[in-house]
Amino acid sequence: MKKEELRDAREGRVTDHHRFLVKEYLREIEFFDEMIDRFDMRIEMGIQPFFENVPLLDTIPGIDLITTEEISAEIGVNMEVFPTVRHLCSWAGMCPGNNESGGKRKSGKTTSGSKWLRAVLSGAAWSASRTKGTYLAAQYRRHAKRIGKKRAIIAVGHSILTMAYYIMKNIVPYKEWGGDYFDKPNFDRLKSYYLKRLESLGCYVEIKGVNEAA
Repeated sequence: MKKEELRDAREGRVTDHHRFLVKEYLREIEFFDEMIDRFDMRIEMGIQPFFENVPLLDTIPGIDLITTEEISAEIGVNMEVFPTVRHLCSWAGMCPGNNESGGKRKSGKTTSGSKWLRAVLSGAAWSASRTKGTYLAAQYRRHAKRIGKKRAIIAVGHSILTMAYYIMKNIVPYKEWGGDYFDKPNFDRLKSYYLKRLESLGCYVEIKGVNEAA
């Protein structure tokens, strides 16, 4: 925009009616600000009995205090009501479908569940995907290449809910695995995989440590 246009834009007429409307809008904003403050105080009072557990969720990348309150409000703080973490993820609708045949994935739709919780977890997953040097960001990039960004967000949301389950159950903070987690070889996983492959070929394998082999 040119300087002349900006100069012209400053000129105008403000009538008493305009002033009246502005005042009414400001009063309405103040009203809702006060209402939000009252609700925030009510929420803080409600989570006080669980204050030991709830703030621990804030240690997960992509989650802030408001998100911790939303998650705890949906799933509670007593994880004993869910026999396993799979039951929680299934209840929340954060378990992607696994319909695969002949090496081709037919469907990746999630099961029905808590739409509100899924929305909260998806938002947290988006935030986590933009963090630097974190496991969740690395997981998002890894999945996005294979299954697309939308499904990758569901996968990260599933991980966040899984982390929340164990954090709330064991009352421990989040432990960061690092952004290079998927680049580091998992020797136990590789060992188990190759053992099964060899056994499927009819081979008997005896594993010895490095010192024993020497």
